[in-house]
Amino acid sequence: MVAHGGVPMQQRSVRVWDLPTRVFHWALVALVAALVVTGQIGGNALVWHMRLGLAVGALLVWRLLWGVVGGRWSRFASFVRGPGAVWGYLRGTAPAGPGHNPLGALSVLAMLGLLLAQVATGLVADDEIAVTGPLNKFVSNATGLAATAWHSHRGRWLILGLVALHVVAIVIHQRRGHGLLPAMVTGDKPLPADVPPSADTLATRALALALLAACGGGAAWLATLG
Repeated sequence: MVAHGGVPMQQRSVRVWDLPTRVFHWALVALVAALVVTGQIGGNALVWHMRLGLAVGALLVWRLLWGVVGGRWSRFASFVRGPGAVWGYLRGTAPAGPGHNPLGALSVLAMLGLLLAQVATGLVADDEIAVTGPLNKFVSNATGLAATAWHSHRGRWLILGLVALHVVAIVIHQRRGHGLLPAMVTGDKPLPADVPPSADTLATRALALALLAACGGGAAWLATLG
């Protein structure tokens, strides 16, 4: 990277992704994969599908909270940009940023939104065979059936398509030398020395754990309503 005047800017290893964000990312990957498998198997596996869905719901609510109080580059305010920034990034006139680039931010929001919709429809779904969502009794039969149809078909394929795009984007960035995967493992990126790191201390990790416990408790309570 070159600073103004053509002088090379010194770089150092900067903590971009705090530990809670990294754990969230890989836990979500594992849970979504398990949801795809259990949903495909069907039958008794749908009981686990529902449990895993509640776990994903807890993670998603946690991520929304962490997007407000988490490490600097995990906060939505640090990477969510307007259309102008996205267009500038595509044209090569706007910087990528230390964390998510403007286009990647849209992918993050789309993934969170679709997964939240999938969890919400699962909560009120009724496959009329093996499992019923814990909130199904609070909606009309027509609403439950519509939610089930979305959850089993359109919502499922939209998520799989977005996951495929996400993987393709990672491969492209890896080939260009951006190293997205190592950063999501170690948390660090080589960046200009003046880029501030994300807070990743015992105190912030304890806060993340407390928020996750609260979200998990909420998911467990929802399960009791079924």
